[in-house]
Amino acid sequence: MLATFMLFQTGLGIIGLFLLGIFGIALLTVLWKTVKIVPQSSVLLIERLGRFSRVAKSGLNIIVPFVEASRAVYWTNNRPGLTSIDLREQYIDLPPQPVITRDNVTINVDSVVYWQITDPIKAVYEVADLVGGLVQLTITGMRAVMGEMDLDSTLSSRDQINSKLQIILDEATDKWGVKVTRVDVKNINPPEDVRITMEKQMTAERNRRALVLQAEGDKQAAIARADGQKQAAVMKAEGQKQAAILEAEGAAQARLKAADAEATAIKQIAGSIGGTEQTANYLITSRYIDSLRDMTRSQNSKVIFMPTETSNVLSTVGSIKEMLTATGEDDDKDSLPKPPGRRELNQ
Repeated sequence: MLATFMLFQTGLGIIGLFLLGIFGIALLTVLWKTVKIVPQSSVLLIERLGRFSRVAKSGLNIIVPFVEASRAVYWTNNRPGLTSIDLREQYIDLPPQPVITRDNVTINVDSVVYWQITDPIKAVYEVADLVGGLVQLTITGMRAVMGEMDLDSTLSSRDQINSKLQIILDEATDKWGVKVTRVDVKNINPPEDVRITMEKQMTAERNRRALVLQAEGDKQAAIARADGQKQAAVMKAEGQKQAAILEAEGAAQARLKAADAEATAIKQIAGSIGGTEQTANYLITSRYIDSLRDMTRSQNSKVIFMPTETSNVLSTVGSIKEMLTATGEDDDKDSLPKPPGRRELNQ
């Protein structure tokens, strides 16, 4: 009997320990379900009996166990059953996606979408898979935007593509409580044959631009040379003009000086001879004799025809001889030949 009683007491002790362990586990479970610590920039959606009750913000939160529970979400690329909703800005790195342009060229485009949850209630209850919905919206929006552009415009208008995609995604996700802050197209990869053709085209375009720039430079140089030659010709003509003017002025002044000197000489001759007619005859005779002397200076044989008016000239010479005789100069009268009507001189 004693042994049986001891065994009974031992069994009661084991059962008590077991019940105590169950009570402790139940108590820990109740505490786990009652006390919720939410990290900073995160929230929990509390549901009461399956219906939304309130939003548990960062810090210590107490909920009613077995009556209230935090809502779990199942989003793409997130841990299944996640209850904490992150309110910070996040990004989705999309893998390369095939896109057909307006000129029927298939290109691979990868992009990055930056987004932030502004209303966690809408983000959970308005869409089943928020991240998956954003991915699909980005892909379809990218194909819609780039499908309206040709390949060259697609490669050169990334900022325009980013702006259009951001507007499309922001409008579509507004009812989900999400703000799309930025969309960046990272890479646009055309097919290999198209890329080779584009490189050849760019090489030809660079060569064309180089030829155009060289031709433009040659044109400007030719214009500059022509302008320089024009300026030089104008300056040369201006110099020749000034030189001609100065030469003409010098010649005029020389003639004036010579005329003044000759007038002075004539006045002196007239004063010595004493008469206008005798002075004129003297001057004519002097010029005539100078002309004869110039014609007879050459050693070549020549024939000189003397007009009949030579007798008058020689008579004037005789008058000059008489005048010179009166002044004391003795000349041989017989040395002056009588002027014939025409005389030939042979030398």
